[in-house]
Amino acid sequence: MKKIMNTADTFVRDTMEGIIAAHGDQIALLDGDHQVLVRAGGPTPGRVGIVTAGGSGHLPLFLGYVGGGMLDGCAVGEVFASPSAEKMASMIRACDSGAGVLALYGNYNGDVFNFEMACEDVEFDDVATRQVRVRDDVASSPADRAEKRRGVAGLVLAYKIAGAAADRMMSLDEITEVTERALANIRSMGVALSPCIVPKVGTPGFSIAEDEIEIGMGIHGEAGIEVRPMMTAEEIADLLLAKIREDMPLAAGDEVSVLVNGLGSTPLEEQYILYRTAHRILGELGVDVVRPQVGEFATSMEMAGLSLTVMKLDAELKELLLAPASTPFYTNANR
Repeated sequence: MKKIMNTADTFVRDTMEGIIAAHGDQIALLDGDHQVLVRAGGPTPGRVGIVTAGGSGHLPLFLGYVGGGMLDGCAVGEVFASPSAEKMASMIRACDSGAGVLALYGNYNGDVFNFEMACEDVEFDDVATRQVRVRDDVASSPADRAEKRRGVAGLVLAYKIAGAAADRMMSLDEITEVTERALANIRSMGVALSPCIVPKVGTPGFSIAEDEIEIGMGIHGEAGIEVRPMMTAEEIADLLLAKIREDMPLAAGDEVSVLVNGLGSTPLEEQYILYRTAHRILGELGVDVVRPQVGEFATSMEMAGLSLTVMKLDAELKELLLAPASTPFYTNANR
């Protein structure tokens, strides 16, 4: 293992302290806790709080989206491990201004279990909560078991919609409804070219041959649906879009947003090469792309590979997507 770090035991703490050192004008540690990040200045009075949580090792997910127009708080655990229910409950209380809090997170067992306990805990203090689980990874379960799917890069678009809705001072129930509607129209799928190494483990989480590609790999190294010989960018884009369209049909006249997400070690050039093909295919279908985004949004340490996320838009979702947002890792100027 060769990583730029001090020790495996201080990896998460050192990461958080570095983020605060760089972006302390926008975000802060909650009472000095290096596992809980909140907006600097606290919640906006009357605004529903939007919070999330998950394991470290996925920057900019989850930490990078705390800020204007998106999240109010984020709790993190060790690399690829859920934070505790106690950390989540402290975050929820800190992000409540009286209008309630939406817990918006990926569909992973540890996060589900701990958020359920945390929400139950804070409701004893009269903090109203709702929970929305992101399940956008079409590779992780078939459509008839979609409730078991993993949450991957679609989380970022869900944060954007929920945060913009909160900025409109919509109610907790209204924000929950529009976020669930957005997620009903978000699908993702990815491919992996190489594994990653969790600092406390010190060895790769899986192996893949130099001339192979794993289709549908999860962001924690979960197995995909098949291993194939290495493919061209056009072949990968065609495959990913085909799988997404099987699950969420697209028709001429539809508007979508597309997010190409690098998993940690894939150059931007390669991501744009894949987007080039995705854009062409959608154009041939008569589908218009709104606010495409290409870059690293939900990584897996130094894993090589990428994912493709498509979000089908209606008029309200389009407005919320385009609304301004500003966090340390995400800026959306209305354009």
